[in-house]
Order: sequence, then C-alpha cells, then structure tokens
Amino acid sequence: MTCNFTLDFWKEEDWYVGKLREVPGVFSQGKNLEELKTNIKDAYDLVMQETVPTPVKEFESTELSLEVP
Repeated sequence: MTCNFTLDFWKEEDWYVGKLREVPGVFSQGKNLEELKTNIKDAYDLVMQETVPTPVKEFESTELSLEVP
C-alpha cells in the first residue's frame, strides 16, 4: 500500500532539512532534495518500526453513555 505525505523542507546553509507534516518525529536532512527524500523515507521506516502497537490478546467492550455539554 502506498500513502502520500507532505514533505515540508527548507535550506539551512548547504543542507536541505525536512519533516513529514503528517507524521510527528519524522525529520532528516540531505545534501540535495533527492538525498533528503531518501533519508526521510529511512526515518519514516525507523519511526514506524518503533511505534508498531503490540496487539492486545483479549479484551472486553461495553457501551458507555456520556452527557455531552
């Protein structure tokens, strides 16, 4: 599956620096835009490996009514 993200980037001295707008914590830099894109993909992969939730084996559910102001 392919998802599209927004790469916000800017230049700092001789580096392109960027982050994925939709995924907090994914940021990197590169000597050119193509290198930045490659490094952002690597950073995304690392963040996703670290944030994969551990599945809950068993759980129960119930409905809950709340007063909404």
